[in-house]
Amino acid sequence: MAAKIKKGDTVIIIAGRDKGRTGEVIEVHRAEARALVRGVNMVKRHQRQSASQEGGIISKEASIHLSNIALVDPKDGKPTRIGFKIVGKGEDRKKVRIAKRSGVEIDG
Repeated sequence: MAAKIKKGDTVIIIAGRDKGRTGEVIEVHRAEARALVRGVNMVKRHQRQSASQEGGIISKEASIHLSNIALVDPKDGKPTRIGFKIVGKGEDRKKVRIAKRSGVEIDG
């Protein structure tokens, strides 16, 4: 199945304790259907001291399920679903993502 959410996309959280916050996707784990979003779903972790890193309690992002995030529409900044469209003819054809809300191409 084609990727609806990709690394670098700006997304909005639509469910959970961070509902309404936006952030950039850092990485996507397709097998688990989860994504890491910068500055969202922060958790505290106890870090053991090592030669390269200091010990203590650190905050880091935890993954969030893909069903709880939606892409931000480039036109109006609201959450949108994602569709696909084939553009071009012959050998120049390619599949692009479009915002269902406004019809704008997301990656061209």
